[in-house]
Amino acid sequence: MSVERSSQQISRRTMLTAAGGGAVAAMLGRGLPSAVAEERQVKPLVRHGRITQAICPGVVGRGRLEAVLPRLAKMGIKGIDLLNPEQFGMLKGTGLICTMTRSHSLTKGLNRKENHAECLAILRKAIEATAEAGFPNVITFPGNREGMDDDEGLKNCVIALKQVVGLAEAKKVTICMELLNSKLNHKDYMADHTAWGAELVRAVGSDRFKLLYDIYHMQVQEGDIIATIRKYKDCIGHYHTAGVPGRNEIDETQELYYPAIMRAIVETGYKGYVAHEYGPKKDPMTSLAKAIEICDV
Repeated sequence: MSVERSSQQISRRTMLTAAGGGAVAAMLGRGLPSAVAEERQVKPLVRHGRITQAICPGVVGRGRLEAVLPRLAKMGIKGIDLLNPEQFGMLKGTGLICTMTRSHSLTKGLNRKENHAECLAILRKAIEATAEAGFPNVITFPGNREGMDDDEGLKNCVIALKQVVGLAEAKKVTICMELLNSKLNHKDYMADHTAWGAELVRAVGSDRFKLLYDIYHMQVQEGDIIATIRKYKDCIGHYHTAGVPGRNEIDETQELYYPAIMRAIVETGYKGYVAHEYGPKKDPMTSLAKAIEICDV
């Protein structure tokens, strides 16, 4: 045996003895792809599970969603909000679902009769696709006021929703109208107060039409989050989270104390999803891990 061959065998044997698994592969130049290595290090973060957590795509950073889906499931996330039906395929085999399907325009919505045909066609298509996939919710919006009285807008929304809620009932899909602030982010948006949304829910009169209560938006618009959640619990079918001010991470830099809010939600008997919808300023996955732990009450 040559000296060169002997030294090669000793070197290889030393490496195999000194390290195992992925470390050996790395030493031999055959390291695991970084995404796979990262995924293997992910640990479940949910201990209590009384809040079923989901995310909106922007929480993990622009263009990163599909790449991190396996990690999200391992962390304890159960679903993704605001996907189009064309995106449902990416969830196959991940253990995740779409927790809120997109539909029509936010600013051109159900509060105007001239929008009904277009918006209802989109809603019906979204309900059908959501039901076929076995997913729970479809989003809707009233649109902007543009000088319209809130009472007239509410009546027009009732007319529209009563034309489609029967399909939602038959398909076991819940239509959720999102509450947004008009003070800062969505000027002129009609569904900017919980009381208005609750009146709409009661006028439609179906368990398959509820409110999407965005905690960030309602803190900006009207405050009194916990008392409002308790008062209107029967009208709420979905929640979104974000820090105030700035709509960034849920952490100690913002004014909302999310553990107390989450406990209040649990105490109402709520069994739906709470989806994180903030814009991360720090490392997205680190921030998400913290948000999951904070909301796992």
